[in-house]
Amino acid sequence: MNDTLGHQIGDLLLQQVASRLENTLRKSDTLARLTDETVARLGGDEFAAILPTVDSERSAVVVAQKIHAAMERPFPVEGHTLSIGISIGIVLYPAHGSEGAALVQRADVAMYQAKHNHQGFAVYDVKLDHHSLSQLTMISDLRKAMEANQLVLYYQPKIDIATGRLCGAEALIRWQHAERGFMPPDSFIPIAEQSGFIVPLTAWILDSAIRECAEWHRQGIQIPVAVNISARNLQDPNITTVILETLEQHSVSNNSLIVELTETAVMSNPDLVLDVVTLLESKSVHVSIDDFGTGYSSLANLKKLPVTEIKIDRSFVMDMKEDNNDAVIVRSTIDLAHNMSLKVTAEGVENQETWDLLRAHGCDQAQGYFISRPMAPADFLEWAHKFNATAKTATN
Repeated sequence: MNDTLGHQIGDLLLQQVASRLENTLRKSDTLARLTDETVARLGGDEFAAILPTVDSERSAVVVAQKIHAAMERPFPVEGHTLSIGISIGIVLYPAHGSEGAALVQRADVAMYQAKHNHQGFAVYDVKLDHHSLSQLTMISDLRKAMEANQLVLYYQPKIDIATGRLCGAEALIRWQHAERGFMPPDSFIPIAEQSGFIVPLTAWILDSAIRECAEWHRQGIQIPVAVNISARNLQDPNITTVILETLEQHSVSNNSLIVELTETAVMSNPDLVLDVVTLLESKSVHVSIDDFGTGYSSLANLKKLPVTEIKIDRSFVMDMKEDNNDAVIVRSTIDLAHNMSLKVTAEGVENQETWDLLRAHGCDQAQGYFISRPMAPADFLEWAHKFNATAKTATN
């Protein structure tokens, strides 16, 4: 509402929401004897209500249903008729905790569960709580690892299929935990996103990758580096500033960075993504759509985004030589992307046969174990020098 109609309209809408929330609670049959309820705005678009006389889950659900129904009615604001969505998280004392801070945090967990499932409301369930003690410990360990430089970025090369030349590298985070051993990104990145720690972690990744890219350039390896940005990062209003300032700090040209966004992240909030991508592309920072084909979208849905590249998900590429359906999907995606002036990178290239098929279909770039596994910084730099020397010799 703020972006479309201005902050004044947004503020008036919040006032009406607060008034309707209070009136709904006071008129509720369930709360007929309620005289000391507390309703508060926690910030942004979040409200909380403490209901001392509601002593059962069933009664709490009834209240949530009434609030949800009340908020579904349109709001008349300054000549506009506005409709909003609402998600409600329910937590019970003492069943779900005895301390106020814990109850608020768990109500927040339930609210996000309701939002994720489009249920309107949800009661807290410990099975769905990703903020368990072990995970909180992991976040603490991750913070310490980042501060102690115990994390490292590995780099996987990208090759131009037509020329056979090195044309880029993707930065991939690695963590050798002191007690848990090697931890792949999938085991800690989701927890970092849920906790909000993904914001400082991404800043660290950007700084490390761009600094390494500057070293490549000093040694004559003139290629861009690709960094993954999560859906949670896109909600950070400072993300573009962090990207541009880090590039400037290391004296790396903006077009030497490729920001990779997953297709799922793009489709989860297309308007927000459009703003971020448009700003980055206007500053010559290129944007790629990663894991394409897994997010239930299409190139038509992405045509408004000023991106330069899509990366076909490995699940389609790896089996394309045995599965004709996958081969058709890959070939069609390449043709459609080229018609939209987009480059195409295939992930998960693991053998010569797949490489040859991609080349026959006109795919632009390839990435996968057939070329190289991800490598530590020093190993990648050594590999890149040898690869470039070999490629130069082959063309002379």
